[in-house]
Amino acid sequence: MSPEQQSGQATAELTQDATVTEPKRSGPAAGRPLRSVDLARLAGLSTQQIRNYEEAGVLPPAERTASGYRTFTDVHRQALTTYRTLVKGYGPVVAARIMRTLHAGDVPAALALVDAAHAALHEERGALRATGETLEALGPAPPVTARTRREAGAPPPATPRSGLRIGEVAALLGVRTSALRVWEAAGLLSPTRQRGTGYRVFGPADVRDARVVDSLRRGHYLFRQIRPVLEGLRREGGGEPLRAALTARGEALTARTHAMLEGAGALHGYLARVTAAGRTTGSTAGGPGPSPR
Repeated sequence: MSPEQQSGQATAELTQDATVTEPKRSGPAAGRPLRSVDLARLAGLSTQQIRNYEEAGVLPPAERTASGYRTFTDVHRQALTTYRTLVKGYGPVVAARIMRTLHAGDVPAALALVDAAHAALHEERGALRATGETLEALGPAPPVTARTRREAGAPPPATPRSGLRIGEVAALLGVRTSALRVWEAAGLLSPTRQRGTGYRVFGPADVRDARVVDSLRRGHYLFRQIRPVLEGLRREGGGEPLRAALTARGEALTARTHAMLEGAGALHGYLARVTAAGRTTGSTAGGPGPSPR
């Protein structure tokens, strides 16, 4: 099995084992080597999971006995606890990358992964806040009527039609038609095309989306930040369903932030222990060293 397959298998198994528990201290006396089965019992895992984690770099390299059996120490127990605590907030994939990078000796890169996870959460929280603010500011999308066209300064159409042309929407929002075309090219707007002429036709939902984009662009939001806002509006349809979804998502993000803080604390304690010995591979006096095979 390749290292990538081993890492993926370890991650998949941890996903199934969602309950994070502190390995118990009972069992072999402190300071004495632990077998795979000992560490597995302390953590409530299978011996195969322990082997997978060590092979994937989630645990530091284990020493081997003369007969080839792995031996672990309390450093490995703390590494396992740290990993499983990280999983609660960062997820199994990122948690595995953090531990693997740390055990490879690259502390700055491991901490950069932590930074990136927090930055992604911050951006998601910002998009959530923007969605809520936009929902409150815009209210319901206006229906496309003759009055709407008059407000946009458009002459009555020769034949009845539903929707507004791009120039009418631009006039309604007070923006250039080129801005609407740029937003469409970026995938933020998707007006239909009129048969025969190919003219863009903006229905009520399209006008609402254009208003959202205009509002957020005035707030200096980037296209990649606006996209999830529009997706939320389209998925929930606005109004109370969207407000309820935003509230639930906000609570989930807050819970995840707490979990990430807990994981970061565990990582800090583990990092302090292994760096105190001058290495980030987990070797300490009486601890595991490089695996001979």
